[in-house]
Amino acid sequence: MTQVEIGRGKNGRRAYALDDIGIVPSRRTRDPEEVSIAWQIDAYRFELPVVVSPMDSVVSPKTAIEVGRLGGLAVLDLEGLWTRYEDPMPLLQEVAELKGEPATRRLQEIYNAPIKEELIGRRIEEIRAAGVATAVRLSPQRTVQYHKAVIDAGVDIFVIRGTTVSAEHVSGRAEPLNLKQFIYELDVPVVVGGCATYTAALHLMRTGAAGVLVGFGGGASHTTRTVLGVAVPMATAISDVAAARRDYMDESGGRYVHVVADGGMGTSGDIAKAIAVGADAVMVGSPLARAVEAPGQGFHWGSEAQHPELPRGKRVEFGTIGTLEQILHGPSSVADGSMNLMGALRRTMATAGYSDLKEFQRVEVVVAPQAD
Repeated sequence: MTQVEIGRGKNGRRAYALDDIGIVPSRRTRDPEEVSIAWQIDAYRFELPVVVSPMDSVVSPKTAIEVGRLGGLAVLDLEGLWTRYEDPMPLLQEVAELKGEPATRRLQEIYNAPIKEELIGRRIEEIRAAGVATAVRLSPQRTVQYHKAVIDAGVDIFVIRGTTVSAEHVSGRAEPLNLKQFIYELDVPVVVGGCATYTAALHLMRTGAAGVLVGFGGGASHTTRTVLGVAVPMATAISDVAAARRDYMDESGGRYVHVVADGGMGTSGDIAKAIAVGADAVMVGSPLARAVEAPGQGFHWGSEAQHPELPRGKRVEFGTIGTLEQILHGPSSVADGSMNLMGALRRTMATAGYSDLKEFQRVEVVVAPQAD
């Protein structure tokens, strides 16, 4: 791997964002209607390779059900408003009406309410009752405390998601979560992350996780790079983690761990390029925050935005452009890649000549930075 000299005392790898690459069509094309974008993790099959981010601005029990009906998987944040309040809708309305900088302080106040364990089971049961796959998220810090309530409620897929999650967390203050032991004792598939390097991903795969999240989440709404200086461009991160998946398959005798790109999926082109460099599915937030059904009412924020000590996110205004169905399946009335995300993915795969997602991961890509 080429090293770039940053200065006399430090070298670094050249890394690439999704905007820096382009997909190369092959000699064969296909009819988009003959392309499959179905994705399966463990025993659960989804017609779309879309996992909706566990953000209160996007996922409520109602929108989780609708996304499931449309063929995707939505993850409910169990540390969000839906487990802190019986009816969070008035608070969501208030957040949408906040002006400027005071929004962060008010978010911290709203999210300071305690999590109610009885609401965890109730929210999961609401989604399960609709007959769609149920996925929920906890941070590594709260997984031990609340995981039993999650499992007892009958969740299908358990997501352990933080800004950065490692298999070797060191703490002198508290016993860290032993991911390997924890995942081994569960009877449901676990998706864990984020991570952004080959080594970190390989260690997470060795814990028994069914899937690994690549990236630091939040995308358009997080400020992790500004606050912490932590950033790995997504095209390079996904490719590195996909390499870890390949090597782990050899190491484990054929066990396949799914790679889910998490963060920076703003347009249909980003989704296609993420899969082209190795992702099995993508976790999206901001595209669906624009849906008229979204709880954020055109505003978007993640769990990073309400951290009580060091917020690493902000509330972003996107407005609304259409229904969840229009954003995922069309028809589109704009030409900026923000609607009919799945129709665009099918067309990209058809243009490049591939019939399913695993084949499409072999497509040729080039480094082609966008002009400013």
